[in-house]
Amino acid sequence: MSLRRAYVGLGGNVGDVAATLEAACIELGLLAGTRVVACSPLYRTPAWGGIEQPDFLNAVAALDTTLDPPALLAGLLRIERAHGRDRDRETRWGPRTLDLDLLLHGSGPWHGPGLDVPHPRMAERTFVLVPLLDVAPDVVIPGVGRGADALAALGSVDIARVDAGRVG
Repeated sequence: MSLRRAYVGLGGNVGDVAATLEAACIELGLLAGTRVVACSPLYRTPAWGGIEQPDFLNAVAALDTTLDPPALLAGLLRIERAHGRDRDRETRWGPRTLDLDLLLHGSGPWHGPGLDVPHPRMAERTFVLVPLLDVAPDVVIPGVGRGADALAALGSVDIARVDAGRVG
């Protein structure tokens, strides 16, 4: 496969999250045929899903990769497991050490077993759009439109840049 630009959302709210996100961003660049182009600043956001838990830290990494979406997803899941995440035992939208979501891959949509790209709920999530626009200000989300317009449609949401700087 040729080199494609992909965007990965990073998040977590258990343990030393800033260090985990920094390590994960480095590990993304160690995946076969993959180079990290940019990592956004960190943002603090309240947890979703109605479960009482600590705030999340979130970021987005821009990658150039030869991996197709399923192969890239497999790499993301390996990185999550290496950081203690067990998707089979966790509560949906519950606390986690590391969450890696494949947001966009190449120029179009991709649908397959267990994976839809673009991420089906990314345009509804400020914690995805704000850091995504940091690394891709002109991003267009297939089926949605400009990322900046999607963010504007969400209105005011509680999100704060963390002074610790950038991931990676």
